[in-house]
Amino acid sequence: MPYFDAASSAPLHPVARQALQASLDEGWADPARLYREGRRARLLLDAAREAAAEAVGCRPDELSFTGSGTQAVHSGIYGSLSGRRRVGRHLVVSAVEHSSVLHSAASHEAAGGSLTEVAVDRTGRVSPDAYAAALRPDTALAALQSANHEVGTLQPVAEVAEACRAAGVPLFVDAAQSLAWGPVEGAWSILAASAHKWGGPAGVGLLAVRKGVRFAPQGPPDERESGRAPGFENIPAIVAAAASLRAVRAEAEAEAARLRELVDLIRARVVEVVPDVEVVGDPVRRLPHLVTFSCLYVDGETLLHELDRAEFSVSSGSSCTSSTLTPSHVLRAMGVLSEGNVRVSLPLGTPAEDVERFLDVLTWLVTAVRTKLGAPVAASGPGAAARDAGAGSGVEAGTRAEEFTVDSLGRLCPIPVIELARAMEGVPVGGVVTVLADDEAARLDIPAWCEMRDQEYLGEHPVDGGTAYRVRRRS
Repeated sequence: MPYFDAASSAPLHPVARQALQASLDEGWADPARLYREGRRARLLLDAAREAAAEAVGCRPDELSFTGSGTQAVHSGIYGSLSGRRRVGRHLVVSAVEHSSVLHSAASHEAAGGSLTEVAVDRTGRVSPDAYAAALRPDTALAALQSANHEVGTLQPVAEVAEACRAAGVPLFVDAAQSLAWGPVEGAWSILAASAHKWGGPAGVGLLAVRKGVRFAPQGPPDERESGRAPGFENIPAIVAAAASLRAVRAEAEAEAARLRELVDLIRARVVEVVPDVEVVGDPVRRLPHLVTFSCLYVDGETLLHELDRAEFSVSSGSSCTSSTLTPSHVLRAMGVLSEGNVRVSLPLGTPAEDVERFLDVLTWLVTAVRTKLGAPVAASGPGAAARDAGAGSGVEAGTRAEEFTVDSLGRLCPIPVIELARAMEGVPVGGVVTVLADDEAARLDIPAWCEMRDQEYLGEHPVDGGTAYRVRRRS
């Protein structure tokens, strides 16, 4: 069964498995003790720290092992903010950071700190100039991921780091998605990563704090891991994490080139074989193994279940696949289509045949889901969805109404967009369709539909029970 969700968690690398099994017999003792079992454990821990530090691009004494990537993020952010509390309590983050960063930011703000979120463009990338403009004299810390976990866009870390250096502000980098492919460029100050993202065991995170960065570990003091990660080190897992990071780095260049070709194939073919698809994320400055696209008129949850039945494991940022019924904060910040969202992230060694079969399966599955939902028949060219969508719109034939309202209150994605497309046929060019919806996804998906179908989005306003979205027919 092809597993296409490496961005969530990569399969355990063979080197990690070997190192884990070997170190179980040698790394069980307390590395702080002076007897031989402790000394053997200390040698393993020190060797793992040196290997991981080399991969990160820092000194071994700047790197600590934590109990998870999330713990590394929280410790890195809280420790940095606390260490610079005399400077101020202002934190800068991008709008597309991982939830662990945003949760830390929300806690900081709830405790009385101030927060600025830097917006991104439709590819998910921040502007270095906009980021620099967000820095203030009281900014204690700035945070920017190296690569986005949902759409794969690479961030301009080096440029932002230079702006932060000029302003005297440390830069925290979440490198969980990119560290397997190479070190993070630029003069970053604090870095966090997670071993299970590159094929190491779960339960191991990395936290690197450069010398000279003011850092005050939170919580009760502990003598282990420079006080940044309390508790007894899981030495076998740490050894496996470091060994697998070194192994994936050794094959990163060749495997990145191979996987990039497969991702390029998906990016090119998916728009050919599946009508009305938006491929999101930067087409060039991106991770080599990840591609995300959204399918108009598709229930994302149903599509993922059907792909699972066809033996493909993928993930999604669609509101239709979440318990909150809201699109992912990443897609929302980018302003792109969220319905029918699919993220494909290929693990190392993915064969080309699996990608070819995925594209074949995807074509008929999307068609089946659209048919089940009564979606308009897709056609090529701007406005095609509107031209093909007359039946069942609720507008009587021949009325050619200038204004028409579609009531989709209480109906979830992608039904409001489907009803908009079907209703559009009932109004003449220049006529307006108003969609009433209370599904948060409509705020993204209706403007995205207008852009994809060359119709004019007039805006929104609140109504009883939801929001009214107005669209003028151009063609």
